[in-house]
Amino acid sequence: MTGTRVTLRLDIVSAEEAIFSGEVDMVFATGVMGELGIAPGHAPLVTALKPGNIRVISPDTKKEEVFYVKGGLLEVQPYVVTILADTVVRAHDIDEAAALEAKSRAEQALASKSSEIDFAKATAELAEAIAQIRAVQRMKKHLK
Repeated sequence: MTGTRVTLRLDIVSAEEAIFSGEVDMVFATGVMGELGIAPGHAPLVTALKPGNIRVISPDTKKEEVFYVKGGLLEVQPYVVTILADTVVRAHDIDEAAALEAKSRAEQALASKSSEIDFAKATAELAEAIAQIRAVQRMKKHLK
């Protein structure tokens, strides 16, 4: 047997554009049922994505690249992974200060017991802001 390296083909696409397309060693994503780790040869599956991070391990550098997705679909075939996301942002493009401010606003809205508050919307905004902050923090951790 040769030392041929097996990788996954990953395509991350938003409604606006293709964000990433290339070979990767591993993909980690947050599906509706929890965290998924996808390696070459993974069983086929389709799942909805929760707002959260997509982490990708590069085959060349072994470094992790982090993306934030607002939601979408993940399709896995044994050697191909496709992510169709509502919104995708590379972690290094997230405005951390804006995400922290959004988190604070959502927390204040939830803490207020006003009947004018849309709790489902405020909860979703809080989850989105926390996921963005985690994406930035994870990216910073791996840059050290």
